[in-house]
Amino acid sequence: MERLMEKAQATTRFSLLLIGIFAAIATLLAAVGMYGVLSTLVRQRTSEIGVRMALGARPANIFQLVVGHGLRLTVAGLVVGIVAAFAMTRAMTTMLVGVAPTDPITFSVMALLFLAVATLAAWLPARRAASLDPTVALRDE
Repeated sequence: MERLMEKAQATTRFSLLLIGIFAAIATLLAAVGMYGVLSTLVRQRTSEIGVRMALGARPANIFQLVVGHGLRLTVAGLVVGIVAAFAMTRAMTTMLVGVAPTDPITFSVMALLFLAVATLAAWLPARRAASLDPTVALRDE
C-alpha cells in the first residue's frame, strides 16, 4: 500500500521539488536585483551622501538611509507578493498534502525569509555608502 501511495504522489512530489528549486532561484535573483538597485542608488547619490556626511551625518545615519530605502522596497514587494500568493492558492490546492492553502505560519516564515534576504542584500551597498569619505565624494562631482 505504501508503494502505491508513493507512486501516486510521485508526480506531485516532482512538481513541488521543481517549484521549490525555482523559488530558490527566484529568491537569489531577487537578492541580486535588490543589491543592484541599491548599489546603483548609492553610486548615483554619492555626492548627496558626501554632502550629508560633510554637514554632520554619521555613518550610521547613512547606513540607515540606504537600508531603510531597501526595506521600503521590500515591504512593498511583500505586500504585492502576499496578495498574489493568496490569489494563487486556488491553483495550488490540489498539490498540497497536509497543509492548508493559506497557512499563516508558512506565509509568515516566507515573508520573514524574504525580509532577511533583502536586508542582507541591502547591507553591502549601505556599508559602502556609510564608509564613503565626504571629501572624495564631493570631488567626484
